[in-house]
Amino acid sequence: QVQLVESGGGLVQAGGALRLSCVASGRTFSDYYLAWFRQAPGKGREFVIGVSGDGSITYGEPTEGRFVVSRHNANNTVFLQARNLKPGDTAVYYCATDLRPIPVNRDYGYANWGQGTQVTVSS
Repeated sequence: QVQLVESGGGLVQAGGALRLSCVASGRTFSDYYLAWFRQAPGKGREFVIGVSGDGSITYGEPTEGRFVVSRHNANNTVFLQARNLKPGDTAVYYCATDLRPIPVNRDYGYANWGQGTQVTVSS
């Protein structure tokens, strides 16, 4: 079992930027695949971006080059940097992890989830 805690959400104007953090505990961090999902009101969870233990990145559809993921295994932390935010990016953002999520871009591949952090982008 891995515990995840996200932070860094908030209210930002369109065109602005945010950095979300996710701190993990409970297992060997570097062994796990880490992903960011988001869920807008009334919609299912959407894969944003993911990173493997060796740094290989998988991009989700909403990324459009505006989202960057980085992991720091020494600190058990993964970051999501988002820029040029749009109102359509408004959602609860979740950090998720699993040893071998299959597939990496579907929420059912992950057994461990954080509580989520709200990101609201105003127009």
